[in-house]
Amino acid sequence: MNQACPFDLGAALAERQRQHRYRQRLNTAAPAGRETVIDGRRYLNFCSNDYLGLANHPEVIAALQAAAAELGVGSGASHLVCGHSHYHHALEEQLAKATGQARALLFSTGFMANLGAIGALLGKGDAVFQDRLNHASLIDAGLASGARFRRYLHNDAGSLEAQLAKADARRKLVVTDGVFSMDGDTAPLAALCDVAERHGAWVMVDDAHGFGVLGPQGAGTAAAQGVAGRVQVHMGTLGKGLGTFGAFIAGSEALIETLIQFARPYIYTTAMPPALAAATLQSLAIMRAESWRRDKLHQLISQFRHGAQAQGFALMDSATPIQPLLIGDDAAALRLSNALKQQGVLVSAIRPPTVPEGTARLRVTLSAAHQPEDVARLLAALGDAPGDTPD
Repeated sequence: MNQACPFDLGAALAERQRQHRYRQRLNTAAPAGRETVIDGRRYLNFCSNDYLGLANHPEVIAALQAAAAELGVGSGASHLVCGHSHYHHALEEQLAKATGQARALLFSTGFMANLGAIGALLGKGDAVFQDRLNHASLIDAGLASGARFRRYLHNDAGSLEAQLAKADARRKLVVTDGVFSMDGDTAPLAALCDVAERHGAWVMVDDAHGFGVLGPQGAGTAAAQGVAGRVQVHMGTLGKGLGTFGAFIAGSEALIETLIQFARPYIYTTAMPPALAAATLQSLAIMRAESWRRDKLHQLISQFRHGAQAQGFALMDSATPIQPLLIGDDAAALRLSNALKQQGVLVSAIRPPTVPEGTARLRVTLSAAHQPEDVARLLAALGDAPGDTPD
């Protein structure tokens, strides 16, 4: 008897295409920055997470080149074998200083940092409480930990309290993004900390999109909201505000030692290239010293929001570089993205399952590398785009 092959993958791929949700990669041929080149054509780029314009900074490039000449490219081993260079160690010390924490620990990616931290802290008999709009890496880490998994309403401290009040777990960990990657809004950390403290829970903040952008010297969302000392687990990435690559967890001495001993994605992964750590050291110094980058970024955000509102676009509650234009229909979001591309402006259309059903959007991301005339050109292109634009 013939049976359908469980690995007949074509049907699922065809269905994703039918839903206008098929993802395709762009082959770029330019350094990260305000412009990119695709298939020989230059585009004004509003897709990049290089929020401070540091990915192509000459001093950062020079630091990477000098360290590669000194120590080569690969680290050669995991941190716990012989891959932990003096550049890695110095970067961890500076990241701890930048976040106001006792120590920091490097991971190769933000996804691995979240898997490592949550997996090391929680197991059976514990409970994790996550915002409904948390990043996929946080959701996957919570599910993989084996802890009881609960989700509270987005940015709703009352919903979190109701969940915690019913919990009798050994350890309770509240997990939230600092800046939500698809909406651009920030978590109400003081209210979440209040609730967590009443119920003996720890708080973990994934600040991938806040570190470098928000707070004094770019220290992040918790510092911006005055609660850095009340957050036990700080996660940040290096490939966004700092423009390099990798991630870190910052916190207490005991937390970092726990991760070194028990975080499997840290223990069993080759350390990032030492030259990347050296480049990030330079980028971190620039991030902290040059506050004008954050000032300029916030001016560009204000310019864009005023212009988009004047055209009738539905904006979301964001004061960060992530500025979504809510479209709703998947196909309409794709059409608008393609219309902008025809005008030489690159803006990604974000569709389910990345965002909830009926909330497809154009996700505009701004950078200190942009100029006011770039934002004006984006707004003009939006105004000229045919079809599914506001009434």
